[in-house]
Amino acid sequence: MKRLISKGLMFGNLIHIESPALVERYRRALQHLTGKTTALDDFHVDLSGYSPEIGAELGDEYYLNHAGVNRQFILLTTEQKTAPLLNAMFSTSRSILRDWIEANEAQLFALTARDAVAGELVNSVYDVSEPKRLLDIRQITVEADTTDGTVANAADLGRKINMFKQEPDAWFDDVLIAEMIDLAKKTGDVIRNPVKLKTTKFTQKNFWTAHFGGCYVFQDVEHPAAIVPEGVDLPMEFTFRLSQRNKIAYFLQLNELVEPIAQARGIDAAAVLKQKMDFIVVAHAAQMGEDLKGATRRDLRALARAHAGELPEAFEGLAALARWAESGGPWPKIIADHPAYFYTLRAKPHHDADLVNRLLAQLAPLDIRQLFICHKELFYETYRGWTDAKKDYVADFLAREYLADKDAARDALFGHDAPMEEPQMTKEDIIDLVGPWGAVRRG
Repeated sequence: MKRLISKGLMFGNLIHIESPALVERYRRALQHLTGKTTALDDFHVDLSGYSPEIGAELGDEYYLNHAGVNRQFILLTTEQKTAPLLNAMFSTSRSILRDWIEANEAQLFALTARDAVAGELVNSVYDVSEPKRLLDIRQITVEADTTDGTVANAADLGRKINMFKQEPDAWFDDVLIAEMIDLAKKTGDVIRNPVKLKTTKFTQKNFWTAHFGGCYVFQDVEHPAAIVPEGVDLPMEFTFRLSQRNKIAYFLQLNELVEPIAQARGIDAAAVLKQKMDFIVVAHAAQMGEDLKGATRRDLRALARAHAGELPEAFEGLAALARWAESGGPWPKIIADHPAYFYTLRAKPHHDADLVNRLLAQLAPLDIRQLFICHKELFYETYRGWTDAKKDYVADFLAREYLADKDAARDALFGHDAPMEEPQMTKEDIIDLVGPWGAVRRG
């Protein structure tokens, strides 16, 4: 994975924690949440406050995500909202946590100036040892406070102030007055500077989860269904295996979740399709032992000609569609069981477009750019099994063609922003300065 780390394609844009004050706050919050601590005085954190270095130190990469549900978080700075979420077990977790930070940004900025904010994404399910429990996860509530209970103390002080104002004999209640003074020392003036966080509730009816090999659950669509690996059963009327391509295609069409790339507005369909063809050539050439170092599009066209009779059927299907998009002619009939079918689709612009694009990326895994953007977990897993030649090509391509202008690339592919965590470009000299985890330094 060193290629990906060095180019900012993995562990990019983490927040660097090195200030003694912030490190001490993190230790207190970690002890508060988990009963554990860290001896490190220099580390990086993601959106949730998870640190890969501390995970390695503790021998537990899920120390803030026990059992993969009710993820805990440690917020040292609101800048964490720009960081990726590592080891995500649910596709909705990042957007929920980021939206919550943005909804409470002013209060969190004030709170984190004095202490860490520790919290949890809470639902009624604490164990997903059985697949059916996934369907019980419908609403997530974000609960949080500082390690010394500032928010809870402020709420308690607010109640006592109201009691003091409303009860006629409160002026003579020495105990009440003493309690108010003691709480005010901890919270400050809650009348002029209210300390209150919105306990925002978020629904989670359509989601992907890493549990049970990766499952897609669509409950909030007109025709609900789940798409799961072999051997996984969910108590829904319609459950499809990832291998049942025809049924998945029908489900996506029935719920109007996808559209053909060749007919989508606002993108150069032919260019997108040709790029997908290049990726198929790269996969085949790597398997054949071809040297892909520095390969240009011209080189890939030469490789396509050299291996014309050997390329997968998906290549020919995309080529026919690209010809139609470029010069017209008969519409190529590419039906659901055709290997090229899912390469020809993208999500329609709707609330769950990122979830649908994640599913499409899994069903069309040779499109390494879409896989990286929309399904990083599967990208990293697949990357490990590639040849060195393909690893080199893919890392160079993504750094050169994607990270250089992510917004333009995603707009060209999807016509709308794909709300996935996106690492920022990391320069080689910065890696030597801050270590392999990222490029953002926080004092």
